[in-house]
Amino acid sequence: MQIKGIHHVSAITAKAKENYDFYTKDLGLRLVKKSVNQDDTSMYHLFYADEIGNPGTDLTFFEIKRAGHTYEGNNSISATYLRVANDEALKYWKNRLEELHINHAGISEQFGRNILPFRDHEGQRLVLVSDETNQGVAGGIPWKKSPVPQDKGITGLGPVKLTVPVAEKTIDVLKDLLGFEEVGTYPSTIHGQRDIVVLQVGEGGTGAEIQVEERTDLPPERPGRGSVHHVALRVEDKAELEEWVKKVKERRFPNSGLVDRYYFQSLYFREPNGILIELATDGPGFATDEDPEHLGEAVALPPFLEGNREEIEAHLTPLDTTVK
Repeated sequence: MQIKGIHHVSAITAKAKENYDFYTKDLGLRLVKKSVNQDDTSMYHLFYADEIGNPGTDLTFFEIKRAGHTYEGNNSISATYLRVANDEALKYWKNRLEELHINHAGISEQFGRNILPFRDHEGQRLVLVSDETNQGVAGGIPWKKSPVPQDKGITGLGPVKLTVPVAEKTIDVLKDLLGFEEVGTYPSTIHGQRDIVVLQVGEGGTGAEIQVEERTDLPPERPGRGSVHHVALRVEDKAELEEWVKKVKERRFPNSGLVDRYYFQSLYFREPNGILIELATDGPGFATDEDPEHLGEAVALPPFLEGNREEIEAHLTPLDTTVK
């Protein structure tokens, strides 16, 4: 049993239409699934990824229409990294963000890589990271119909940063339960705070990395639009996930047990600093119920919700996601 890397990150948006426009038209990702939150079918659940929604490329959003402002702080998933192929692609993105009037922090070096931090229209904390020197988990294949040239496109999820009040509690879970290894540190930009700890799992590299930032000067985050709900990690299949269920229960973490999400199977648990972690299987994938050429164009519902389609769609604001 080995965690393979980052599977997906799920965040919150207040407006599905603006979210769709930003992530497909500005960032050039493909909407690979337009579905609903299976625990609250009144809200959209939008999945953006590479060409076919490969595991490790997927950034998802729950639409909570009344979501308020995020008050950033501790006990949070505080940054989501998006991979690009090389430093040349990162320079392209700096110019693109400026042309689109999207604020960014400029290109800088972090842990031996070039990065470009920026925010979306709702304050989502994002960082483009160059894979120029990266070795490890392979990236995905950028969408060929993207407004971004394919060789400059986003290839998947990179590191995920966790901000917590007591780093050792989270690091213990990552290392002793999930099999991550500490591979180094880099300095915090906040005076008086300890270095940020970098951990990787499986084949390693940007697609299999979690960074743990300890902050003793912050209150807990109050999430809203632009905040991250949970991070999911890759496991091979359902049989392996069932073994992870046993391991998590042995550690007595609050957990969901095995949950069938149809496109993958999942296990959710909270580690001691309150971060919600999901373990998700690599398959069966997003092409299970849609033609790969037309992913994300219609509202997709798993079989256990299909009988309620009329009622579910009546509560959703129509969202045209047809690729022209």
